[in-house]
Amino acid sequence: MTTASTPPGVAARLVDAAAGPSVSFELYPPRTEAGMTALKATVERLAEARPDFFSVTYGASGSTQESSREVVRWLLATTDARVVAHLTCVGAPWEYVRRVAEGFLEDGVRDLLALRGDPPRGTRDWRPHPEGLRSGSELVARLRALGDELGEPLSIGVAATPSARWAAPPDLPVPDGDDLQALRAKQEAGADYAITQVFFEPSSYARYVAAARAVGVTIPVLPGVVPLADPARLRRLQEISGVPVPPPVLVRLDTSEGEERAAVGLRMGLALVHEVLRAGAPGVHLYTFNQHEAVLRLLDGLRLPRAAATGRPGRAGRPGAVSAR
Repeated sequence: MTTASTPPGVAARLVDAAAGPSVSFELYPPRTEAGMTALKATVERLAEARPDFFSVTYGASGSTQESSREVVRWLLATTDARVVAHLTCVGAPWEYVRRVAEGFLEDGVRDLLALRGDPPRGTRDWRPHPEGLRSGSELVARLRALGDELGEPLSIGVAATPSARWAAPPDLPVPDGDDLQALRAKQEAGADYAITQVFFEPSSYARYVAAARAVGVTIPVLPGVVPLADPARLRRLQEISGVPVPPPVLVRLDTSEGEERAAVGLRMGLALVHEVLRAGAPGVHLYTFNQHEAVLRLLDGLRLPRAAATGRPGRAGRPGAVSAR
């Protein structure tokens, strides 16, 4: 149930248990016109699933700012789903980040995902800009203040990191670390919900959330899930994220091909999502890699009990519909 203190938008949807598990998709801004054309075709298919929201990533130091905003505008103009714009503070002064945030608000965005951001490609250490922010929690606080200043109630999400160390057997002590304190700090700064980075074992999510609750985190934690379909992509994701893919997952995918591989990956993906939903997850956030086949196959298999997506205020038509533009 939505409470008086729950902001509208994605945050309200995640606490609305009566509506059933939420469904959402992450997209990234294409670098070419051909990529944008392909993305639009993908979104047409994804929208048929009536997602509660799309999220759009934002490159380090604003490297994809213009293309991110183009995708956000297109989604706002052509779909009824809410749109969550990612925003990072790495490598930029606050005034620049503020202008980007104001641009999203001018476009109609009221849902932001506030991220500290990773170091630019080719660098290893994260260093704040001399006139910038030092943490995700500081970005949350600034965005919350900006919304108050402009009289715009914002729904602000943040990242959560249930890494492989949380997948230990349940009889072992629950890990404790800076990631939990960082999540609580973001909550105290004004975050309304969190979306996890990728993980591959349900115990990673369940133990992480339990530990977060133990240190005072009360906001919804939405699991971010990648379809287990392409072993090469999973290995690349492992390199980028630092989250190891369990060897049995790769073995099962490597030793199968074609439709058999798709079926094997689907079974593993269904088991993962069913387990985190049983653990209390408010929904599932699917990393699409701008492709629809694997994520829609997963959703079809899940058969989630969901109420009709409510869409954004002021949007007419069937929720999730894409216009012909």
